[in-house]
Amino acid sequence: MLLVRSIWNGAISFGLVSIPIKLVNATESHSVSFRQIHTEDGGRIRYRKVCELEEREVAQGEIGKAYEDADGTMIPITDEDLASLPIPTAKTIEIEGFVPAEKVDPLQVDAAYYLAPNGVPAAKPYTLLREALKRSGKVAICKFALRGRERLGMLRVVEDVLAMHGLLWPDEIRTTEGVAPDASVTVRDKELDLADALMETLGEVDLDELHDDYREAVEELIAAKASGEEPPAAPAPETGGKVLDLMAALENSVRAAKESRGEDVAAVTPMRTPKQPAGKKSTATAKKSAPSAASAKKSTAKSSQGTRSAQGAKKTTAKTTAKKSTAKKSTAKESATAKSTAKKTPAKKTTPRKRPA
Repeated sequence: MLLVRSIWNGAISFGLVSIPIKLVNATESHSVSFRQIHTEDGGRIRYRKVCELEEREVAQGEIGKAYEDADGTMIPITDEDLASLPIPTAKTIEIEGFVPAEKVDPLQVDAAYYLAPNGVPAAKPYTLLREALKRSGKVAICKFALRGRERLGMLRVVEDVLAMHGLLWPDEIRTTEGVAPDASVTVRDKELDLADALMETLGEVDLDELHDDYREAVEELIAAKASGEEPPAAPAPETGGKVLDLMAALENSVRAAKESRGEDVAAVTPMRTPKQPAGKKSTATAKKSAPSAASAKKSTAKSSQGTRSAQGAKKTTAKTTAKKSTAKKSTAKESATAKSTAKKTPAKKTTPRKRPA
C-alpha cells in the first residue's frame, strides 16, 4: 500500500514493454524549520503575491507561468503547452541503456525517488525489470521530464523496489581546475603509513547509527525556551595548542582513536626526533656523563679540535675557576656578616638577686 503521495504518474519504456508507475519521493527532510518574525513585537512576517499592474493581492489560482524575454516582455506558458511538447519523455521514463554502477560519477547523483507499479497489470513487467537488473548487476540510464525540464536518471534496485536517481547532465558538472593545491607537496611514506594506521583504527562506520546532532540540539533549545527553562550551555571548545607537525598530528590522532576504542596505545610508533648537530650532541653527552670536574675537562678536551678548541677549553676552565673563587668569597662574606651580626646583638640583661637582710 502506497502511503506517500505520488508526485508524477507515467510509465517506464523498456523496449516495447511499457510499465505504468507512480513516482514518489524516496527521501524526506527532518530539518527544523523557522518562521520569520518582527523582532520588536514577535509578529509573523508574511509574503504576499501582488499584481504589479493592479496593485492588489492575487490568489494562487490566478497565478500562471511566463518566460521573460530580453526586453522584459512576458511570454505566457501554460501547462497544456508543456504537455504538448513533442518529446517522448513527457510522460515516460525512457531507458537509454545499461551500464555498471561504478561508471556513474557520484557527483552526478541528485534527488532520489521510488517507482511503484501503478495497477495490477504493471506488477509482472515491473518485477521482470527488477529481476533483470538484479541478475545483470547493472543500472539503467534513462531520460524523464519533471517540473518543466527533461532530466537524466538512473534506475537501480533497492531491496524489492525500483529506485530512480536524478542525474545531472555531464555539462552541469564543473571541472576541478583551480581547486587542487597550487604548490607541489611531497608526502613521505612514514606519513602515509600513519594515515593508513589512522584509517584502520577508525575502521568502518555503520551509517544507520549516525544521526543529526545539530537538529537534536536545536530541538532541545526550543523545548527549553518553550518551558521557560535555561537553554543548555554549549560545550567549551578544546584549548589545545595548534599542532604544526603533520607527523605529530597523525600520531596523536591514532593514539586518541585507540584510546577511545579501549585499545593498547603502545602499538603506536613514536615519532623520531630530528638529529641534533654534532656540537650540541657532544655537549649533551658531556653533561650527562660528567659526575666531576675532571670528567668535564676530559669530555671538553675530546670534543675540542685544533687551537681554537683548546683556547675555548682554557676559557671555560678559567670561567669555572672564577666562579669557584667567587663562590668562596661570597661564602666568606656570609660567614663574616654572620659573626658581626652576632657581636652587635646585645646580650640579655640578668636581674640581680637580693640578699637577705
